[in-house]
Amino acid sequence: MKVNPLSKLITFGQSVWLDYIRRDLIVSGELRRLIDEDGLRGMTSNPSIFEKAIADSPVYDSDIQSMVLKGKSVKAIYESLSQLDVQGAADEFRPLYDKTEGTDGYVSLEVNPHLAHDTGGTMEEARRLWTVLNRPNVLIKVPATEEGLPVIQQLISEGINVNVTLLFGIHRYRQVVEAYLAGVEERMTRVMPVKIVVSVASFFISRIDAMIDPLLEKIIAQGGENANLAKMLHGQVAIASAKVAYQVYKEIFHSDRFRKLADKGAATQRLLWASTSTKNPEYSDVKYIESLIGRDTVNTVPIETLDDYRDHGEPKNRIEQEVENARQILDRLPELGISINNITKQLEDEGVEKFSKSFDKLMETLEKKRKNKTWK
Repeated sequence: MKVNPLSKLITFGQSVWLDYIRRDLIVSGELRRLIDEDGLRGMTSNPSIFEKAIADSPVYDSDIQSMVLKGKSVKAIYESLSQLDVQGAADEFRPLYDKTEGTDGYVSLEVNPHLAHDTGGTMEEARRLWTVLNRPNVLIKVPATEEGLPVIQQLISEGINVNVTLLFGIHRYRQVVEAYLAGVEERMTRVMPVKIVVSVASFFISRIDAMIDPLLEKIIAQGGENANLAKMLHGQVAIASAKVAYQVYKEIFHSDRFRKLADKGAATQRLLWASTSTKNPEYSDVKYIESLIGRDTVNTVPIETLDDYRDHGEPKNRIEQEVENARQILDRLPELGISINNITKQLEDEGVEKFSKSFDKLMETLEKKRKNKTWK
């Protein structure tokens, strides 16, 4: 009998989390089945996921109707629905959280994306969400914007679990890790426990190729001496970025600085591969899972990619294969006039805008439901 490729990933040190949440997934027992049969070890959410869940499913309608009749605002309705889902999912994962002593079993909820460039506003909302959710196995998602960095440090110092989201580049990744370490060190100076605080750094993958590949294709179409180089780099930059990021992870979390923190019980800030569904139909539908399997990593995938990997995944430890080639891929991009730093900054800006639009669309959906005359 074939071993489930999903459940086998943990033998290579990688945890699979689901990039999806919906009420009926939780209450139907399907989430429990995914945990038991597929070895699912966590769950993430974002405004886009909640927008689709609430807009496309009638399972929320009775709750929405009840809150409408009580005069609740659309924002209050959203917060109630999303928080209830996250709490319900966290309760399903709680046995795993306890069994793994806090390594896995987490569910993430994001702060309002409109606060991505508002340090104070993000800080306030993150604290509020942490208090309201009232679960040790939740993560508050904070964007890896320049304004988000001090929030990460402060929340970690307060013992609030953080999922750092919308992370695209190596330079920003180093800043994120520094914020995490500084937060842990601050807790130590206050003689507060560091073992209880957890963070992951969500490095977005497929969007990098989705932005760079069209630039490379234009160069290929033009022909000339740069065309061959562009062909070599096509479809390779995202995975190369992840492999180099993993080497940075090892460098930092094997350092003397971190060893002092680990001696007090601090955990590493694991790299979480996000945006791992394949955007280009010419690529393998499991491209961004197969290439990024390695110890102390997480891969969060949508339902469709989870199903694809269960069907034909072939788990092997690949994250440290061809690392020097990965470095060369990134080093040679400037020869084609492509700045990876400019690309990742653009992706960060567009990611904030995309999540903000999804949040606004969700508010519009709830407003339409709120005005439903049959509920009045």
